[in-house]
Amino acid sequence: MNILLVDGYNIIGAWPELKELKERDFSAARDRLIERMAEYQAFTGFRVIIVFDAHFVQGTQRKYENYKIEVIFTKENETADERIEKLASDLNNIKTQIHVATSDFTEQWVIFGQGALRKSARELLNEMNHIDREIEKSVKRTTKKKPASKIALSDEVAEIFEKWRRGQL
Repeated sequence: MNILLVDGYNIIGAWPELKELKERDFSAARDRLIERMAEYQAFTGFRVIIVFDAHFVQGTQRKYENYKIEVIFTKENETADERIEKLASDLNNIKTQIHVATSDFTEQWVIFGQGALRKSARELLNEMNHIDREIEKSVKRTTKKKPASKIALSDEVAEIFEKWRRGQL
């Protein structure tokens, strides 16, 4: 099994789309990252865990699942880096490959020392862009295979039926 641990605020601060969104609406940037990671999870099959520092969110430690993505807000006085290191250590076993997405250089070396693989924010963004293109290709292939109607119609007849459907005839 492959697991991707994501340093949420690090990725938000590194991806242009999320960085811009963060300036207007911080929680919307968080939600958008979760949506993007849900796409990643669906395409790759990875288990995805996003870790956010609690000091940006009121309240205590929280964990919930959204779009099959595990979202963790650290407890007070615990950083996302500390939680990611603990998760990487706890989840690491012979059947599991841990990947950590962060551009924090120190964090990359710590988790690399624990046997996890690192992905910079830029590498993850490039991978997401590739996934977007693959999804788009797949959707185009699927829509091409499906006929628009069960009966083959000429363009002229289809246009007449469309006008009729809209009440224009």
